[in-house]
Amino acid sequence: MSQKKEDKPRWRHDGITAGPVDDYLYSLLPKRDEVLTEMEEYASQHNVPIVGPAVARILQQYALTIAAKSVFEMGSAIGYSTIWWARAVGEKGRVVYTDGDPKNAERARRYFDRAGVASRIAIRIGDALEVLSEQKQEFDIIFCDVDKEDYPRAFRLVAPHLRKGGLFITDNVLWSGRVAEKNPSESTTKAILEFNRQLYSSKDFFSTILPIRDGVSVALKR
Repeated sequence: MSQKKEDKPRWRHDGITAGPVDDYLYSLLPKRDEVLTEMEEYASQHNVPIVGPAVARILQQYALTIAAKSVFEMGSAIGYSTIWWARAVGEKGRVVYTDGDPKNAERARRYFDRAGVASRIAIRIGDALEVLSEQKQEFDIIFCDVDKEDYPRAFRLVAPHLRKGGLFITDNVLWSGRVAEKNPSESTTKAILEFNRQLYSSKDFFSTILPIRDGVSVALKR
């Protein structure tokens, strides 16, 4: 039996795929460990944006596919996706967490300790785009989940900091289906539309959009 809509966690973002299909996809997911489960519950109760387990598995799978050892995360909130990245890169890997809220960072730090991945994660508090612009290295993966108005600016910053063959992955690129509106007036929708145009017209990337949850773009740097 499908879970009632009001009982669904807020991070589900239903609407891109048909409801029964969405329910089926989530029903297949293995149970998460205590830390991730607690984070999912906290995010739902406090309206904290996280990618949720279906998208998180995609992130981890891509990291494992290219044997990623370095990930830069733009917009980490309480660190839910950060833990999935950290588990993918292994003990010798490194993930850069970024968030502008010190309280989010402190909560994330406690989760990282409990999950046993704190040594793999560098916590940076501040504007994620500014932190990225200061980086001297190239990363295997850059993940974008910042304020949506900043997506076009984030796109312009990414290429020099991503290795050839690396992945630029972005959440919320279908924006609850609002990208399909004929004449969108919302600034966030316009920014995402511009970002998607940039992604697909760029000679630096080979891009696709996965229509799961709220839309995930995956761009391979040529």
